[in-house]
Amino acid sequence: MTALETRELEYFVAVAEELHFGRAAVRLSIAQPALSKAIRRVESRLGVALLVRSSRHVSLTPAGEALLEHGRHALNAVSAAVQRARRAGDSEARLRLVLKPGGDAGLLSGILARYADQPHARQVDVVFGGATDRADQLRDGRADVALLYAPFDDLTGLAHETLHVEDRVAILPRDHRLASRDELRLADLEHETLPRWKGVPGGGTGPEIDDVPQLNHLIALGRTIAVLPRSLVEPLPAGLVRIPVADAAPSRLVVAWSQSDRRPLVAAFVEAAVAASGSQAGDQP
Repeated sequence: MTALETRELEYFVAVAEELHFGRAAVRLSIAQPALSKAIRRVESRLGVALLVRSSRHVSLTPAGEALLEHGRHALNAVSAAVQRARRAGDSEARLRLVLKPGGDAGLLSGILARYADQPHARQVDVVFGGATDRADQLRDGRADVALLYAPFDDLTGLAHETLHVEDRVAILPRDHRLASRDELRLADLEHETLPRWKGVPGGGTGPEIDDVPQLNHLIALGRTIAVLPRSLVEPLPAGLVRIPVADAAPSRLVVAWSQSDRRPLVAAFVEAAVAASGSQAGDQP
């Protein structure tokens, strides 16, 4: 069986992501000749070419693309194992919860209160993540649990429980041609300018967006519109209107954690989140 050391895999992933030996060497804080030799050793050991090199260009072979895809997962798994081993051995370890700003559908305070009532509850550190990194923080062990939105967040490799289901709404400036409608369909928005979320492939042709407050500001300026889960725009900012989109798939707020993470502190938080969300739903008229 051919084995690669973790450091060798880190070297290859850096080169494959940068597609430049010089930049990868700086990123890894090693000399470029040493990095080149290390990659040659990896290729020799695997018996395949991973990179196509020229004086001006570096590109991946099919074998290199496969190793990059699976190598990233392997490095994330190693990092997560180290992080969780350290936390499992620390009786005072805190639980890290990651979510997007405002991305709790009004449930967070109730969840934290319900969890705090449990006999072995830990201190919860609430961390706000960006548009794309919250699920990754679970996979690489930087976070223990997360509040994510399906189907927008990638739940691959994560276990999850649904806390809240809601409709999706179009957010428009008040002077928009559709602003007086009681209901819209996706076809009504076909030729509208939609935003591109930073780090997320695809999307619309509009401005690149980092977060919802930035998006709301650009909508008010008439630069774009958006279709969002309703709770992300409650309360509705001044100058905007919110119209249900009848045929947009519902959005689900979920509490998520790594499928391989079976620690009692994570299970206790998930149990508290599900119980708190059910209690709040029962309180609704």
